[in-house]
Amino acid sequence: MLMKEEDNILKRVGKENPFRVPDGYFEHLTSKVMDSLPEKEAPVLLQHEPTRWERIKPWLYMAAMFAGAALILRVATWGEKEIPTGTSLAADDSETEEQYISTVLENSMLDDYSLYVYLTDVDSE
Repeated sequence: MLMKEEDNILKRVGKENPFRVPDGYFEHLTSKVMDSLPEKEAPVLLQHEPTRWERIKPWLYMAAMFAGAALILRVATWGEKEIPTGTSLAADDSETEEQYISTVLENSMLDDYSLYVYLTDVDSE
């Protein structure tokens, strides 16, 4: 039913495009539009001498940024303990050291022979 309706409409109206453009319309369109625009004066650029504040402002902003970064670092590390200069980070307690080594060996998943080969290769270098 729908196809019959479409066929009837196409027979009455036709397949031809009813819209036409005058000959040479697009060749002269740009020049016609440009001629119809009003003339515009070029803007005059005024240059002024920068004030003292305009010259100092970038340096002041940069100094404020560094001061803020230093303050943030100070606040972030405020509660941490400082390590005295004469002490080392290595564990002096042999029990803690032994416990650390045994944990590492258990988690390394090496058998005794592989560990032996690794340790003897390290000593030879």
